[in-house]
Amino acid sequence: MGKLSETGKNLNQNNKLAVVLLIALASVSAGFFGGYFGGQANRDISTNRDQQAQIIKDEGNLITQIAREVGPGVVSVNVTSQSTVSTFFGPQSTTQESAGTGFIVSEDGVIVTNRHVIPKSVENVSITLSDGTELTDIEVIGRTAEGDPLDIAFLKIKDKKGKDLQPVKIGDSTKTEVGDRVIAIGNALGQFQNTVTSGIISGYGRNVQAGDSSSSQSVEALQNLFQTDAAINEGNSGGPLVNMQGEVIAVNTAVAGGGAENIGFAIPISDIKGLIKTVLDTGELKRPYLGIRYVSLTDDYAYEYNLNTKRGAYIVPSNDGVASILDDSPAAKAGLQEKDIITKVNDVSVDEKNSLTSVLGRFTVGEKVTLTVIRDNKEMKIDATLEAAPTS
Repeated sequence: MGKLSETGKNLNQNNKLAVVLLIALASVSAGFFGGYFGGQANRDISTNRDQQAQIIKDEGNLITQIAREVGPGVVSVNVTSQSTVSTFFGPQSTTQESAGTGFIVSEDGVIVTNRHVIPKSVENVSITLSDGTELTDIEVIGRTAEGDPLDIAFLKIKDKKGKDLQPVKIGDSTKTEVGDRVIAIGNALGQFQNTVTSGIISGYGRNVQAGDSSSSQSVEALQNLFQTDAAINEGNSGGPLVNMQGEVIAVNTAVAGGGAENIGFAIPISDIKGLIKTVLDTGELKRPYLGIRYVSLTDDYAYEYNLNTKRGAYIVPSNDGVASILDDSPAAKAGLQEKDIITKVNDVSVDEKNSLTSVLGRFTVGEKVTLTVIRDNKEMKIDATLEAAPTS
């Protein structure tokens, strides 16, 4: 018994020792694995940070590369014009200087800019290339009419002073989606040098009332604009909004006021491709038109007019002697009628993303288009040949 007790005692001590060893081993293992996984987690965090930093660096390098490629095709537009101000002695004429941006679309020097950059009272226009060269022999080819929702004008460099001009690459704005990265290049704040800002497309199909900050009377109703958070400042007007492939997909036009920050608007480039082609082919600005008075349908307008079709261009009934279809216009010749709803031009839908006016800008004067029309709730196809909009 005594021997057995001694053996039992030894076994008990051995068990305790085993437990201690197991606990110690578990502690060491826990410390090892905890250290391992903790170190691994730290390495993962560090790797993620490195990857994020590399992505940011790569994106920054890409923006720099795009700016270098597109920059030579972007110009500062310097304008001298006459304006009339009211004084104690009555209306007085004064000389005003302003600056905007434009971009070159042909090797022979055709430039796209905004209409409001080139006022009707313009006396002199010069442009400054990205390398600082000033060119003074500049022709104003034309500008869209004051009431036209496309705020566009064209210039032509008559004397290049031996400079080889580098046109920008024109993209397809119809493929642009919300969230796409873009950069704006322009003569910000009228400093006669190209600045670059980046952001995303944050909306499309925007209709805005744009006014000149120097005049409360100059207001434009603009349609079908891209909205972007890329900073657009005074002087950027007329400059290019560029995608990550280095293609111009819009023309910077306006910035939101009233305390809004980083909300800019730009005209989709596809909406003026017809104008660009016409100017390059003929040397003249001819705006294609149908000759109708319409409203762009929304759910609210469809309800107000008691219409089953909720998207399209609704030719409103004539009112107060104002005709809805102009005499001898393409619309009249094609047989369009009041209360017709144009839902497509060729295969392009007329909806909240594409107003009828903006869609027509994709075509040229003299081009025949097929209109999809809803009349008395029945769909039909009507062919129309686009003509140049009257200048008055």
